Amino acid sequence: MNRAEHIAIIMDGNGRWAKKRGMPRVKGHEKGAETVREITKYCAQNEEIRVLTLFAFSTENWKRPKSEVQFLMKLLERYLKNELPIYLEEGVRFETIGDLSPFSDSLKNRIAFTKESTANQNRLIQVLALNYGGRDEIVRAANRACEKGVKINESNFDSFLDTPGLGEVDILLRTGGEMRLSNFLLWRAAYAELFFTKTLWPDFTPKELESIIKNYKKRERRFGGV
Repeated sequence: MNRAEHIAIIMDGNGRWAKKRGMPRVKGHEKGAETVREITKYCAQNEEIRVLTLFAFSTENWKRPKSEVQFLMKLLERYLKNELPIYLEEGVRFETIGDLSPFSDSLKNRIAFTKESTANQNRLIQVLALNYGGRDEIVRAANRACEKGVKINESNFDSFLDTPGLGEVDILLRTGGEMRLSNFLLWRAAYAELFFTKTLWPDFTPKELESIIKNYKKRERRFGGV
């Protein structure tokens, strides 16, 4: 039976959720942060799940209105501060993938502090993809290998990715009804089982994730074989 050790989610639909309710888009992001908490807690309490990777901010998201981007940066910093006790209580280790260099010093310090504070937690690794693009990660990984004079291959390439050792993605899920990968985890998700739901991210629940995991366990994964 398939094991759902690494689940990756494209959290889509925050803005549409708010618009449907006549609210500013930022209210959808706030509600979406609450969903992150509930899904993370569910995964931490599921002994089978080892890694939860969440697409939080893409390299393309800088194109959004400046006011929205600024809000998202503040929301992320506030989220990490508020969630730290929950990370520690639930045994969650916090990690990131993506290029953090454009972020403010305050946000980068908060990210570093959260990583350091949760380094010894071992129930779940929660990975936030921040200023992340799959192609960008692959290019930066290749450049790291070149700088070290290493000839890359499929066996050693993982060691040059942003956070090595996360393993292959088992389930890649997108909420919000769109059916595309949007440049997410192009290397690690090569053989992931794909799931798409029309549920907007703020309405997504642990119960729906549990249903998706049950569906996943019934699938036949052949990895190119027969």
